[in-house]
Amino acid sequence: MSIPTHDSHPVIGYTTGVFDMFHIGHLNILKRAKEQCDYLIVGVSTDELVQEYKHHLPVVPLEQRMAIVGALRCVDRVVVQTSRDKLAAWKKFHFNKYFLGDDWKDNPFYKQIESELRQHGVEVIYFPRTPGISSTALVELIKSQN
Repeated sequence: MSIPTHDSHPVIGYTTGVFDMFHIGHLNILKRAKEQCDYLIVGVSTDELVQEYKHHLPVVPLEQRMAIVGALRCVDRVVVQTSRDKLAAWKKFHFNKYFLGDDWKDNPFYKQIESELRQHGVEVIYFPRTPGISSTALVELIKSQN
């Protein structure tokens, strides 16, 4: 991992997502995250992981979603997310900040993650969701037009 050396203690940020049918909401969260760290690592969920917790497969295959996310200037490293275990990710990447959308703020699963990460000194930062846009909404719109 190549992390900037201009600072003796660079801030490493981490966020994850499916990033299916990439849209402005995805770009907004990644740009906001990069504004708050020196090095941004983005985990992209595997098709199998998405099937496991969302009960459907992404429209866009993993390799393409990773290529799209990796092409962004605000992203320093793209990794495959095979598990939703953020503590395991922290042990691997040693990030200082974890970013996610505020639509997850009161979710019990993410409240537990937040508690675990804070015990390791990780700052958990919620960003406001971009109003009116989501991959799920895009899929539903496309289905309704057929």
